[in-house]
Amino acid sequence: MDQEFWPNEETEKLRYTEHNNDVYDPRYQSFLQPIVDMVIANQNPSDKGLDYGAGPGPVVQYLLDQVGFKIKLYDPFFHNYTENLKQTYDYIILTEVVEHFHSPKKEFQKLTQLLKEGGSLYILTYPYDDSIDFESWYYKNDRTHTFFYTKEAFEWIRDQYEFKNLEIQNRIIILKK
Repeated sequence: MDQEFWPNEETEKLRYTEHNNDVYDPRYQSFLQPIVDMVIANQNPSDKGLDYGAGPGPVVQYLLDQVGFKIKLYDPFFHNYTENLKQTYDYIILTEVVEHFHSPKKEFQKLTQLLKEGGSLYILTYPYDDSIDFESWYYKNDRTHTFFYTKEAFEWIRDQYEFKNLEIQNRIIILKK
């Protein structure tokens, strides 16, 4: 999205509070369960994790806590724990976050610095491809979605930030450092 159309911080935060992010909502839990399952399958409970862009209702943290995984939170609007950005992590989870980045280059540089060698980024987003009719694509209608990613964009991110591996499984993208 062209910068002139970006929402200001107040508008952006208001939009995020409109999301149904209730920790106890079984539909929201079900929506996020696939990425939680991916973390459980690939990480250990003792690994250090971060939910980056956790939103007002940190459902990922809640679901992982149920199976003994303890993760930290960061969200510039709802969990602005900047001390959590001064550590490194075995894995970082970004659910419905990367499409909100105003400066993907800056954000992926930061994420790479936060990730330990051998660590993984678990990203949940809706990658765009040519099979999607952009005009009728619901995902573009959220005014806070300022950047969309294609498979090629994720390949570029893998190469640019020297990730060793990229997996794309539907809406889940895993980048391994």
